[in-house]
Amino acid sequence: MDVSGAVWRKSTRSSGIGGPCVEVADNLSGVVLVRDTKDRAGGTLVFRPAGWQAFVDLAKRIESAG
Repeated sequence: MDVSGAVWRKSTRSSGIGGPCVEVADNLSGVVLVRDTKDRAGGTLVFRPAGWQAFVDLAKRIESAG
């Protein structure tokens, strides 16, 4: 899969003080890419858009319940 056109952005939920940080690229057709900001060469997770949205929705529900 060619991801050279991915436009990465830091997640709004990432820590700004050296803690956990992830980057997301959702500009490619049919996929959402996720990687660790501090280890960009360490690998990239690939999600279908519906799967990524389900994950984000679940994370929001868990956060609001906690």
